[in-house]
Amino acid sequence: MAGEGSVRVDVWVWSVRLVKTRSLAAAACKAGHVRVNGDRAKPAQPVKAGDEVRLKQAGREWVVKVVTPLRKRVGAPVAATAYVDHSPPPPPREAVAPAGRRDRGAGRPTKRDRRETDRLQRLQP
Repeated sequence: MAGEGSVRVDVWVWSVRLVKTRSLAAAACKAGHVRVNGDRAKPAQPVKAGDEVRLKQAGREWVVKVVTPLRKRVGAPVAATAYVDHSPPPPPREAVAPAGRRDRGAGRPTKRDRRETDRLQRLQP
């Protein structure tokens, strides 16, 4: 299953299970959320063993070093051996703003409440 040489970055990111689908991996590349050795990566850019891949996804940044270029999606234990994770730890749960709570019996939110909730959600990273 290990490919010799190089493999497309979108295929590799999908095959090591950093994203759920290959189309999401390609979309992340097109949006500029994937970098290979510090440069923005297009979906077809090749990666080889020793390259550093950075992926920004869901408020978190993955920093991984390619060990094995994989062409096909593999099981999680095998995928974990295909890269070395140098990612910073995720932020603690206390740093994430808690979801809004309404008092019991307060009724439905008003339009003003909804707009305030939307504004707060846009401020979160």
